[in-house]
Amino acid sequence: MSWRPQYRSSKFRNVYGKVASREHCFDGVPITKNVHDNHFCAVNARFLAIVTESAGGGSFLVIPLEQTGRIEPNYPKVCGHQGNVLDIKWNPFIENIIASCSEDTSVRIWEIPEGGLKRNMTEAVLELYGHSRRVGLVEWHPTTNNILFSAGYDYKVLIWNLDIGEPVKMIDCHTDVILCMSFNTDGSLLATTCKDKKLRVVEPRSGRVLQEANCKNHRVNRVVFLGSTKRLLTTGVSRWNTRQIALWDQEDLSMPLIEEEIDGLSGLLFPFYDADTHMLYLAGKGDGNIRYYEIGSEKPYLSYLMEFRSPAPQKGLGVMPKHGLDVSACEVFRFYKLITLKGLIEPISMIVPRRSETYQEDIYPMTPGTEPALTPDEWLSGVNRDPILMSLKEGYKRTSKIVFKAPVREKKSVVVNGIDLLENVPPRTENELLRMFFRQQDEIRRLKDELSQKDIRIRQLQLELKNLRNSPKNN
Repeated sequence: MSWRPQYRSSKFRNVYGKVASREHCFDGVPITKNVHDNHFCAVNARFLAIVTESAGGGSFLVIPLEQTGRIEPNYPKVCGHQGNVLDIKWNPFIENIIASCSEDTSVRIWEIPEGGLKRNMTEAVLELYGHSRRVGLVEWHPTTNNILFSAGYDYKVLIWNLDIGEPVKMIDCHTDVILCMSFNTDGSLLATTCKDKKLRVVEPRSGRVLQEANCKNHRVNRVVFLGSTKRLLTTGVSRWNTRQIALWDQEDLSMPLIEEEIDGLSGLLFPFYDADTHMLYLAGKGDGNIRYYEIGSEKPYLSYLMEFRSPAPQKGLGVMPKHGLDVSACEVFRFYKLITLKGLIEPISMIVPRRSETYQEDIYPMTPGTEPALTPDEWLSGVNRDPILMSLKEGYKRTSKIVFKAPVREKKSVVVNGIDLLENVPPRTENELLRMFFRQQDEIRRLKDELSQKDIRIRQLQLELKNLRNSPKNN
């Protein structure tokens, strides 16, 4: 019997990436040079937000999507943080509400006015203090309105109920810095990766660790739930320092289902999963390419499709929600690529080539919409519910009617699980002490310069007064 190659039929085999023309990009943006491993970009159907380089605090731009082209240097910013902004995320149910976290240990909620910013915004609608060190990650709950998760360098994950503006739960099972958080479809499970080389699946309301993997051969960096398949995918580094991905069963993390080496580059691999098309995208920090795969339910589980290539390296990538895509062009995914060297944000559309211009139902199934399935009280009481689905065929441009109402509160202590989070501060690390020392030295030099300037000014005034007294008119 002669050997015959096995061809795999797939509707996404010919998906290709299409870069937007220059006039549809966002140019002249001072993208942050911070080396923190985040995307520094968030996008929804109305706005694009980018963390910018700034002095004396942290700031980010919020630009309406239709306002493409060159961005003016004096374009208004959101600039209320006292430290560098490390992460930003749009509320999935209220399109003008965005959360940010910073090195100043705070999480802040901002309400962007209709049409974007007309002047600098310095006042947040809600300031959340509960972490004792800088906050590196924020994530909105996928099915519940006004539930926000934040992970700090104090090794804690706080769950905030924004209806009351306070943390209601604390996950305290990590022994080092939390690198990534990901929810399953209904938000009943939280997967985390940590610098202690462990992958955890946690029940968020109780903080109980359901599964834990000690990843010595595969040092995990990023994790993503693969929709409702009860599987996880992680990206990391092998023992030979090559980049690799691993697929896990969420109910048994003793061994990965598969491990696959990608390449020998050093940049962090960011995974993005599209549950509607079962496609996985891998984009490396500092790379110019984006690989994409199709996830199957049977071995080999992971099927390579193609690769989008570009000469410009990416610092981070924002992802457009499904209801913001152009279904008439058969667009199934859209990235917003941050190119630091050019100060450019470049939209990249992933397109399924089809001849027909009619709506393609096979590539656009019902997808999670803009309406929350639960209230904060329902979720906190133990209720789980799948997201409310919507069709992209017609009427999908409708906006949510939910309005964010900030609570009024005055409270100096933050008590969760019987612990005052602001009082229970862990010991500072050597790097933090060195940063504080150099910051104080800079402040001392600045004060000395101010004193010398004032001293010079006093001498000038004394000399002017002396000359005035010795003038002929006074004689």
